[in-house]
Amino acid sequence: DDYGYKNLLLSVGLKISYYRKLRGYTQEELAERAGVSTTFLGMVEAPNLYKAPSLKTLYAIANALEIPIYKLLQTE
Repeated sequence: DDYGYKNLLLSVGLKISYYRKLRGYTQEELAERAGVSTTFLGMVEAPNLYKAPSLKTLYAIANALEIPIYKLLQTE
């Protein structure tokens, strides 16, 4: 359902933010490393926008964070 999808997007955005801060990257630094715009990354991380990154973009972000992609998608 739509609510579950929004929760998944929220979870992915929060995890990207968590791992970005863990690495000590700003949004600008991570965006550059992943090849996405800072605006787009900010929208993905924002808890109220539910911006859905493509699988290709998730891989790029995970690679830039030096983590396996499943860490961004894993739900508890």
